[in-house]
Amino acid sequence: MNIFKRLYTIGKAEINSVLENFEDPIKLTESGISDMKNQLSESMEALAKLKALSIRKKNEIESEEQTAKDYYTKAILLIQKSEKGEIEVSEADRLAKEALKKQSIAQERGENLKTENEKLQDDCEKMQSNINNLKSSISKWENELRTLEARVQVSEATKDINQKMTQIDSSSAVSMLEKLKEKVVQQEAMAEAYSDISKAGKSVDKEIDDLVKNIDGEVENALQKLKESLKKANL
Repeated sequence: MNIFKRLYTIGKAEINSVLENFEDPIKLTESGISDMKNQLSESMEALAKLKALSIRKKNEIESEEQTAKDYYTKAILLIQKSEKGEIEVSEADRLAKEALKKQSIAQERGENLKTENEKLQDDCEKMQSNINNLKSSISKWENELRTLEARVQVSEATKDINQKMTQIDSSSAVSMLEKLKEKVVQQEAMAEAYSDISKAGKSVDKEIDDLVKNIDGEVENALQKLKESLKKANL
């Protein structure tokens, strides 16, 4: 089948080569597996029919063998009856010969059926071998399919990344980075300017009050230190 030849080609070729030839490896492999599963189903149905036919042949063989034995037994009984005088010798001989003829015919049919059944058994073995090979092939290609799916995903991801990388203009990237750097510098300058403005916005009274508070604090600290010194001196 052509599909198996194509599958064999996929097994030998690299995935990128297949893609370049406008082949979809996933769909192709899935199609091949589907064909093999259909063939497996048909083969198993055919095997079942062969085995059923073989069973029938076996039953027919047993029946013919039993018929041959029965006619042989009847021939013996006829001879025994003639010897006992229960029936005439000529009549017993005639009937015994007919019984032996029917025995021979049954035996011949049984042998022919055995030959046919042997052929059926051989066909069953060949069919079973084909089924085993198909099962093995299906299992193999299902594993191959999982591998192909992973490889296609990696290939597509790599292709997408490489394609995006090729679309990036190095000069435009540098220009973009320079603009970002300039924007950061400008923001830093603006922050510093606002800080200066906030400091410049203080009133003179506010500056005086801040200094007075600092002086008052220093005077208070000096006074405390003086008191502590006097106490130590009195002691």
